[in-house]
Amino acid sequence: MSTELRAAPGAHFARPARLPAVVLACVVTALALALTLGTAGRAGAADDRPGDRIAEGLRKSPVYVDPSYEQAFPADKQRKLAEKIKASGLPVRVVVVPLIAGDAWGGDPKKMVDVVRYRLAEGQSKKAVYMTLSENDGFLNGYEFPRRGKYQAFWGVAAVGHEEGMKDKSLYAKFSRALEIVKSGNGDKVYEKATEDLRSDRPSGNGDGAEAEAGAGAEDGDGAGTGAGAEDAGGGSGLSPLVLGALIVAGLAVLVAAGLVHRTVRARRSSSSIRVPFTSPRSVFATARKAGVRDLRKRAQRELLAYNEELLAHEPSEDGADSDLLQLSLDAYAAAGKVLDEARDIPDLAGVLALLQEGRDALRRSEPSASARAAALPLCFFHPLHGRAADRIRWRPLGRRESLSVAACGDCAAAVAARRAPEVLTQTLQDRRVPYFEVPPEDSLWAATGYGSLTEDTLTERVLRGDFTRASRRR
Repeated sequence: MSTELRAAPGAHFARPARLPAVVLACVVTALALALTLGTAGRAGAADDRPGDRIAEGLRKSPVYVDPSYEQAFPADKQRKLAEKIKASGLPVRVVVVPLIAGDAWGGDPKKMVDVVRYRLAEGQSKKAVYMTLSENDGFLNGYEFPRRGKYQAFWGVAAVGHEEGMKDKSLYAKFSRALEIVKSGNGDKVYEKATEDLRSDRPSGNGDGAEAEAGAGAEDGDGAGTGAGAEDAGGGSGLSPLVLGALIVAGLAVLVAAGLVHRTVRARRSSSSIRVPFTSPRSVFATARKAGVRDLRKRAQRELLAYNEELLAHEPSEDGADSDLLQLSLDAYAAAGKVLDEARDIPDLAGVLALLQEGRDALRRSEPSASARAAALPLCFFHPLHGRAADRIRWRPLGRRESLSVAACGDCAAAVAARRAPEVLTQTLQDRRVPYFEVPPEDSLWAATGYGSLTEDTLTERVLRGDFTRASRRR
């Protein structure tokens, strides 16, 4: 697919002309961080850090399980899996630890793996496959070193959470299955097969289909780690912690800055499709359960009241030239109220916000100022709770030949340009969490319209003619 984008406000595209400044800023920041690390390293060199504990455990066995998981992953099952790994002859390591925001690696398993590899002194050429829990319940993550090796671990391990019958299996069963896939070396194909039910064919471009594949999780997650995590640096070395920390972190900063530019340029020139595993978004409202629905419902109610005040305060032009836009703004208020009354979940409540945005845009365009008449973009297609889109981009869903034109916020546009997966809003479908646009369009107005990205007519028109009500009845 072509991921070439127009420059969009808020899109984080690297500009080669500014690379020296970026690198310099990274180096200065890294050196400052290194000073802190050096001091902390001298003060707490004897600390029993999480990365050290995991590394020490992996020196004894290829399976490390945190004590908090021993009931879910008993010691006898750990030994049995370790025996399977040793018998396979594969450089596989299994790490099962809690992933909590604010922990030593910010709840990110990739950072945890980088820290552990550093503590084990594994270089870039050291072959290894790490299998961990995912940030998303019921799924596993796989990381292969060197990057994109022969085991296809990134896709193969991700496939386990999607395979039929694996949903309620034990951790031992899931990691055993992941080991089988890694051993077979055909993880790409296994993943494609496991997720084929998420790629049902639907008609293109007319607003009656939400033909897009989910994309979240990062393709660069299968990449090799750069080495040390900042929170775990400062181990034994002939150099002082200060000098060693400065050299390592400053060097990493330069490599990261150069890598960002390289990956952005490569993404702009690429003509291949984005391939990323399906995952859930991390935004506050999108990951919330019942409390999240209540919070978003209150927010939607406040927005509806605020919009009502805007309508009451608006003074239409005397010539009535913009009566159609003013009528749309009034209809959008009615449509938003209707959806709010019948909303069941977060995608519906996000639809309320999309309708209010549509109404506000019509109200703004009805103003006498000519500069206010430009048509505005809808909310972000991938995750409407990200806010208004910054640009339209071409996006080719996984497993499809044709690409879609969708409206994306700056962060999601930048993610697509960099061949990373944007966050997506999910919805429950047959007891599974799937991207909202994977729900059959006849069952979801939002899947059918992409919150305004996939249709020429307005969301307001569709709600008032009964599309939302009919879709709700089918659920």
